[in-house]
Amino acid sequence: MKFLKPIGHILFIALLTILTQVGGLLWLMSVFIAAKLQKRKRYTFPIVYLAFNLIIIPSVTPYFGRKKLPLIKSALKPQNLIYPLLFRNYVDNELYDVLQKSTIDLAHLGIKTTYLDANFPFLNGFPLFPHLSHNDGKKIDIAFMYLENNNKTDQKPSFMGYGAFTTESNPTSNQCKKQGYWQYDLTKYLSPDKSDALQLDRENTKTLIQGLLYRDKNSKIFIEPYLKKELGLSKYDNVRFHGCQAVRHDDHIHFEIK
Repeated sequence: MKFLKPIGHILFIALLTILTQVGGLLWLMSVFIAAKLQKRKRYTFPIVYLAFNLIIIPSVTPYFGRKKLPLIKSALKPQNLIYPLLFRNYVDNELYDVLQKSTIDLAHLGIKTTYLDANFPFLNGFPLFPHLSHNDGKKIDIAFMYLENNNKTDQKPSFMGYGAFTTESNPTSNQCKKQGYWQYDLTKYLSPDKSDALQLDRENTKTLIQGLLYRDKNSKIFIEPYLKKELGLSKYDNVRFHGCQAVRHDDHIHFEIK
């Protein structure tokens, strides 16, 4: 049964690479260090991983045209720490500048921008699973704004920020699934913790979208067609439908620049 151990290593490396891009390499590095120091991998891996996550990789990526997004004490913050821990909070220099400027503008209106998946730290073309794009530093997902008891809140209805759809009766979802795009609403399984106490803040979500578009006239927003109409964004040609090949976008905003 000794052959199972290397297979387990290979599968773990593959999983880390899919989820984090660099985690598989960091695991191999940890195995090497553990062997040299005669320490257990359970100790070396967390230390190596956190050192690269918090210090080394953020220091290196600017030389490759990517920057790490803020973590705390900012008007731009992650939905939770899973995204930065998985190295999924990197964007190129241009998108970084757009986000910094737009979030400062929005902060003056009392709106904090919460990001979800962005991009990995290196290599254009490396896929950010499970997204179809998010592979060039120019895309980012951003959470909607919500109300709790008719009052503005920074809380979101699901832990991951995905899957908490604003309505179950989405005509586009029904059309896409009838055409064979079975994956269209799969993100609902990412939100078993969905809170029904929160309602979409249409006014501030619209302001959030307008604030993002204002700082880059060539940018695009993807949301569901019915939401574009409900939010009063029909005149915006760069607010678009993403197509049935993706997943539903009535739980988050997809923002991208050219």
